[in-house]
Amino acid sequence: MRIIFIRHGQTDSNVGHLLDTGYPGAPLNELGLAQAAALPQKLVDEPIEIVLTSDITRARQTGEPLAEAKGVPLVTHPGVREIFAGDWEMATEWEPYTSMIVSWAVDPTQSMPNGDSGISFITRFDEAISELLDYDCAAVVSHGGALWAWLSARTDLRTEPKRGLHPGLKNTDVVIVEGVPTSWKILSWAGQEVSR
Repeated sequence: MRIIFIRHGQTDSNVGHLLDTGYPGAPLNELGLAQAAALPQKLVDEPIEIVLTSDITRARQTGEPLAEAKGVPLVTHPGVREIFAGDWEMATEWEPYTSMIVSWAVDPTQSMPNGDSGISFITRFDEAISELLDYDCAAVVSHGGALWAWLSARTDLRTEPKRGLHPGLKNTDVVIVEGVPTSWKILSWAGQEVSR
């Protein structure tokens, strides 16, 4: 199976460097709408059969033009929402949040204060991905922290340095993976082929 993971388009919260992780979240701004509109051309050669998005507004808005252009269903799923920051919601200092996500590689029982734990996040994201396994090629529109954390936990990224080859994803960056639930391999990260 092939999964095209996409980070949502830009929002005003992104511009303000706000940790906007809750539902329904900020909508796409003007640039974000343009980024979403450009996705079908960016992915014109991908045989996408379904577009699954987070139910947070910006992810759904990002996936809509792609689903329409491909003529495939768009399904929203809370399982691929951003990692909820809890008490850190709308903070401008991200270091505690990102450090917590990195720490899940060692201890996934740790939680954001009144937010997600590593276990709760991975479980819900896994459940959403399991609903795509009957397809040969699916697109998933999610969020920067969520994508980095899930890809770190469930693909061959987990065997590589956590920061370096795979930096954070910019708005509408794409990560392509192939495989099965027990063995996902990253083929490209933000347009760059991943050599093995």
